[in-house]
Amino acid sequence: MSERNEQNYIEKVITGIPGFDLLSEGGLPKGRTTLVAGTAGSGKTIFACQFLAEGITEGQHGVFVTFEESPKAIRKNMWGFGWDIQQWEEEGKWVFVDASPKQGEKPLVSGEYDLGPLLARIEYATKRINAQRVSMDSLGAVFSAVPDSTQIRGDLFNIAVALREREITAILTSERTQDYGDISRYSVEEFVADNVIILRNVLAAEKRHRTIEILKYRGTSHQHGEFPFTIIPEQGFVVIPFSTILLEQRSSNVRITSGNAELDAMCGGGFFRDSIVLVSGATGTGKTLRATEFIAGGVKNGERCLLFAFEESREQLFRNAVGWNIDFAQMEQGGMLKVVCRYPETTGLENHLVRMQQLIEEFQPQRVAVDSISALERSSSFKKFREFILSLNALIKQGQIAALFTSNTNSLIGGRSITEAHISTNTDSIILLRYVEVYGEIRRGLTVLKMRGSMHDKEIREFCIDSQGMHIGRPFRNVTGILAGNPSYVDESEIERLSGLFDE
Repeated sequence: MSERNEQNYIEKVITGIPGFDLLSEGGLPKGRTTLVAGTAGSGKTIFACQFLAEGITEGQHGVFVTFEESPKAIRKNMWGFGWDIQQWEEEGKWVFVDASPKQGEKPLVSGEYDLGPLLARIEYATKRINAQRVSMDSLGAVFSAVPDSTQIRGDLFNIAVALREREITAILTSERTQDYGDISRYSVEEFVADNVIILRNVLAAEKRHRTIEILKYRGTSHQHGEFPFTIIPEQGFVVIPFSTILLEQRSSNVRITSGNAELDAMCGGGFFRDSIVLVSGATGTGKTLRATEFIAGGVKNGERCLLFAFEESREQLFRNAVGWNIDFAQMEQGGMLKVVCRYPETTGLENHLVRMQQLIEEFQPQRVAVDSISALERSSSFKKFREFILSLNALIKQGQIAALFTSNTNSLIGGRSITEAHISTNTDSIILLRYVEVYGEIRRGLTVLKMRGSMHDKEIREFCIDSQGMHIGRPFRNVTGILAGNPSYVDESEIERLSGLFDE
């Protein structure tokens, strides 16, 4: 880079906020002021605090200017995220500049309020602890108290200029009246902020959905559009930047067992080491058994396995496994298996995803099973579920982990679920389990619908389930229409006639 280009280059400060630095392609522009605007409950104060907290872990001290909540309230509210602000204050890493209203204080009127002394306090605080970061929360408290908004904008501009001269990276928070509308209630962005970040907390289908959008990043690049985020206890603000997922994962030719010898043969020797397998079927067709055998096959080969269950309790899963001669309890005691059960409705998809990512990073499994993925689909919108699947698949692929998802179909005979349409293009293999009605008797059928990168058996084979698990037998030779949901019997003579036509 030439000397001239270096002078024009805008350096970015890594925020440390999970996912945000990917979304912003490096963090916040150094020495500039960023407006973080959002409606009530969108997470503005948490974002502002976490910006300072993450900076302290990197050796960058911070000043928090509060116009609304008292320092005591902020210390208490942020404790749940694991941020010991009081200790940082004692260590000279965090300083409050308290401009919040005091109890019994008379309302301000135009002409009385002057931010000049506040600027002096901010400058003194930043010099005293050699701060590189400043957060100011929230401007709404200032504007609501002072009728002369022109004066306030001018004073805020002076503060922003003073911080820029010292190359301090700053955040200003401001309230919005609605999630989609004017950027800020008090129109400060064009006067003060170089950059604008919008936080939204939209109510849709009786559930709140938080998103973040970088609306303006003056002179530098960033990801465009809205991205979901969540707020997690002990962690704080977590952004999920789906568009940053890159198709850069490696591919393996190594085969692993599915946990069933007959299915391995149908798949051309087993699943690939880094494949994602979807097992789809109606209730009772054997999806959970398929996931159980997949886990058992991995443990038998010395692979650590992680099972996420979203429909059945831990006790049910362990009881079912014992019924198929598989001992989950022993596998857990040996440190080869971890079973995590949680109902989908307990939290949002973003929280589920973050928790799953944490467990995968902590346990470092070679196999992951999710039973069932369609349970998560029921508790979310089409868009959110698709984003969840894309992100989960990317996480698994990047770790070269073998994964098996189960999905429940809506109909007992034939049919397909919406889930299959969501994720079939993002899975390497699809196994269909179906009920088949033959002469008034219900049987079960299995077929490998898709096996990316490998030849596979394309027949629909009958299988049965007993105390030893799944047994795959001969193909259905005289039944058609199984996958369409309208199976019909064809006699042997008709089969021979049709075969003759093809031979000709």
